[in-house]
Amino acid sequence: MNIKINKQILLDALNTSSKAISNKSSLPILSGLLLDAKDNNLIITGNDLNLGIETTIEANIIEEGSVVVDASFFISIINKLPNDIINILYNDNIVNIFCNDIEFNLVGKAAEEYIEIPFIEKNNIYKINSKLMKTIIKQTNFSISTDEARPVLTGVLFKINNGELTLVSLDGYRLSYKKVKIDSLLDNLSIIPGKTLNELNKILNDDSELEIFFTDKHVLFNYNNVKIISRLLEGEFINYDQIIPTNFKSKMIVKTSDFKYSIDRAYLLSLKSRKASIKFEISNNNLLIISNSENGKMEENIKVNYDGSELKIGFNPSYILDVLKVIDSENIIIEFNNNMSPAIIKAFDDDSYKYMILPVRLVE
Repeated sequence: MNIKINKQILLDALNTSSKAISNKSSLPILSGLLLDAKDNNLIITGNDLNLGIETTIEANIIEEGSVVVDASFFISIINKLPNDIINILYNDNIVNIFCNDIEFNLVGKAAEEYIEIPFIEKNNIYKINSKLMKTIIKQTNFSISTDEARPVLTGVLFKINNGELTLVSLDGYRLSYKKVKIDSLLDNLSIIPGKTLNELNKILNDDSELEIFFTDKHVLFNYNNVKIISRLLEGEFINYDQIIPTNFKSKMIVKTSDFKYSIDRAYLLSLKSRKASIKFEISNNNLLIISNSENGKMEENIKVNYDGSELKIGFNPSYILDVLKVIDSENIIIEFNNNMSPAIIKAFDDDSYKYMILPVRLVE
């Protein structure tokens, strides 16, 4: 192999594909990146058996070939080189890297030892705007569970039905639900790992088209010069329609920024507390937010538009802040039934996104 390539283009591609590499892999070869030079392109692949990322960039291919390089070491070297053209050669298990008057010689591994990522037939294509996809990932991925004992909840339900895409995630304490239109009448029901969507979200950076393909066990995201291939999670997702309340006894409308800043202040007293919680006392178009812990006490009044009877209810402030970071609306609506039932938070002007949160038990 003998190639010449711009340093920054190479470094960007290496950083993208290396997102698929896991430090927990029991196979040493998977701590490396596969470099495959052919047809005037350099294809860089990272793989941890559950997630694979393949990035294709143009390069001056003097001689075709392939090699596996240690990802961390190779990226560190490329990062330290001048912003110039880099010449990479591979022969007899040695990778030579030249840039100006600098030369590195590294041990490479044969490409035949690398475990290839699965090949996905590009049938049953789904297309969605990448900017929209980034938004809906941001609005749902934070609600996944980290409990590996319930692996199905470490992913996001990805449901397509009658030209609508629905994403649902939950962790036992809160649930995120988002529905958007999609350019396809093909139905699909899959559970995509949260890690996969998190890495996809980091890569999506413009307003272009994202292509999605499914098999029974894998999903392929095709975006510009990057392919992300991931295993799907197996199991039956919770029937979310049965747990999201649809009727409410009271409703509160509050200015998003005022609410967010107040919750943020109340959360300060919970940061080092053994049990984080805040209390809402709502009546007569007034919301009293109370934070009381062994660190001290804080109270703040906010004017709201409230329709319902007096209510005292407690929440984990961190869970409320999470949703306030992803709702882009001047005002939000919070709907309640009682202090033991889930509440729903949504934008005032957009019903496509809902966030359900369970209250915490108040100790008077």
